[in-house]
Amino acid sequence: MIYPHMEDNFRHKGLRKRLVEEIKKKGINQQPVLDAIESIPRHLFLDPVFLEFAYQDKPFPIGCEQTISQPYTVAFQTQLLEIKARDKVLEVGTGSGYQACVLLEIGARVYSIERIKKLYEKTKLFLPKIGYRPKLFYGDGYKGLPTFAPFDKIIITAGAPFIPDELIDQLKPGGILVAPIGVGGVQTMVRWIKQLDGVLTKETHGSFAFVPMLENKSEE
Repeated sequence: MIYPHMEDNFRHKGLRKRLVEEIKKKGINQQPVLDAIESIPRHLFLDPVFLEFAYQDKPFPIGCEQTISQPYTVAFQTQLLEIKARDKVLEVGTGSGYQACVLLEIGARVYSIERIKKLYEKTKLFLPKIGYRPKLFYGDGYKGLPTFAPFDKIIITAGAPFIPDELIDQLKPGGILVAPIGVGGVQTMVRWIKQLDGVLTKETHGSFAFVPMLENKSEE
């Protein structure tokens, strides 16, 4: 149920259609990813002051010095994950919850962890109001969620200086981990594929800008 003050009208839907055409031109070609971007009312994730800009292909602030990633980046990471229906996905960095909703739309089972308590609590209240129910956790993303491991796919949505061994251990053989790696303002998007014998194959997929992932820390 979308509440009356959370309207999703024909204009919003038209703007999403235009956004999908824009990210298609940039190379997003998996139809389930495009369909997810077209389905999700991104304007509801933003402060009303940004309403007019919600369907531009840009990141925006969501408070707590965090951002909602630009739709192209969300779509790009999702495409690299090669989500199949019922895939069990660990997301490190819930943020606004937009990426988690994209994964749910495609048919994944989403376990998402957020280190900023205020953001975690806000997102946990908000997502069910627009019909999305990922499993959300408050804690240190570097530790992952060992209780619920292993995962078919793991996605990190903040710039990480390295990939913690705990996350590699929580990835199934045959699984995929996607993360922006690097320190400073620009990271390299990296995809690791865990072979059946446990060996990791690494691919790089261009430069992106993310807020940093902080180690050994959860914040109020």
